[in-house]
Amino acid sequence: MNESSVRTVGWARSLPMGQGVKAARDWAQEHLASLGWDESAPETVHSVLLTVSELVTNAHVHAGTDAQLVMSWDTRCLHISVHDGSAALPTPREPSEERVGGRGMLLVDVLADTWEARPCPHGKTVTACFHAPEAATAV
Repeated sequence: MNESSVRTVGWARSLPMGQGVKAARDWAQEHLASLGWDESAPETVHSVLLTVSELVTNAHVHAGTDAQLVMSWDTRCLHISVHDGSAALPTPREPSEERVGGRGMLLVDVLADTWEARPCPHGKTVTACFHAPEAATAV
């Protein structure tokens, strides 16, 4: 394969406010299984699913909008992107004993290899990237 070309597979799903985070996790888990990651990289699967939960929750709770979830795998990195209708970019906050929530982006920061948030027309997109363990890169 020519190193300048990239082969990518991807999936997208819209998650209205009424659909729970479980639907997003189940959908993501199905696609991770199609890559063979459930067998070859179960720890990474758990990290990806927790990240999906946090990003979709942020879209529904903090942005108050529907979420569009996109997963793409380019044989080097699994990109998990969630778009919502709020222009406010997320920032990790220090944990507090006085707040119930507010730890989602701290978790994403720890779980993902990298993450970024970018403003875009009609909201923002938050993308977390996961490098697969060597066993999963053969897919």
